[in-house]
Amino acid sequence: MQSESDAGFVTLAPEEALARAQQGKGYWQRVWERLREDKLTLTVSAVILLIILAALLAPYIATNDPFQGSIIGRLKGFGYKGHWLGTDETGRDLFSRLVFGARLSLLSGVLPVLIALGIGGTLGIMAGYFRGIVNTIIMRGVDVFYAFPSVLLAIAICGILGSGLGNVILALSLTFIPPIVRVAETLTTQVRALDFVDVARTSGADSLKIMRYHILNNVLGPILVYTTSLFSISIILAAGLSFLGLGVTPPDAEWGLMLNNLRQALWVNPTIAALPGVMIFITSMSFNLMSDGLRQAMDVRL
Repeated sequence: MQSESDAGFVTLAPEEALARAQQGKGYWQRVWERLREDKLTLTVSAVILLIILAALLAPYIATNDPFQGSIIGRLKGFGYKGHWLGTDETGRDLFSRLVFGARLSLLSGVLPVLIALGIGGTLGIMAGYFRGIVNTIIMRGVDVFYAFPSVLLAIAICGILGSGLGNVILALSLTFIPPIVRVAETLTTQVRALDFVDVARTSGADSLKIMRYHILNNVLGPILVYTTSLFSISIILAAGLSFLGLGVTPPDAEWGLMLNNLRQALWVNPTIAALPGVMIFITSMSFNLMSDGLRQAMDVRL
């Protein structure tokens, strides 16, 4: 509600004044302001940052050699002779292996999603913009991958190609490309029908410039929000492949592989055996909650 003062100036109610002031702010600035007020998103983002820093600084944080074992020091509890979190089935320091394991776990969980974002986002935008035969070829090819559940598809690819970090990254990348293509194609189709795209086309702008400056700027946010929701799934799938023996191979440290090696120790020292699973849970849950916070801050509905 507004009123006129004695001097002739129009005064606004505090709520209306704040609303009008916020209308002049940039979109990403308003997103950042929403994120700053979301304590849960900031907390889980800090947890993710700490895990990433621990992985990067693993050689300096690790208290012992993660590959040196001891026959007499197998499956010991917390604090055993300088081993903060105890030792694993071969007497190796569990804290050091968890820190080094964060490297391969994050790499095999995050990199496939980023690769799928680059390839899937490009194909989806092309399919949504050009339509016609281009859309048919891309989307029908994507439908082939949708014939298989993502878990079975990743297992099948790793089963054919064999174990190894590179094959895990390839398998998960191929698993996540189809859903990103479909999201990007749907968003691009909606944006392509808007007036400003028609104006850019009639003004003589070529397809590459339209997709780069007009389409991409309007679909990138929702695609990124959807992509962040895949990080938690990718980390769990990568750990699952290693748990099944289709991922990282010994003696490398990786949380899924460590969980598999320690599962027989559940009857001896269940606390030690559960630590890799706890790290997988904390990391995947943090990425999932961060994705929910970004979606709310950006007010994106997919």
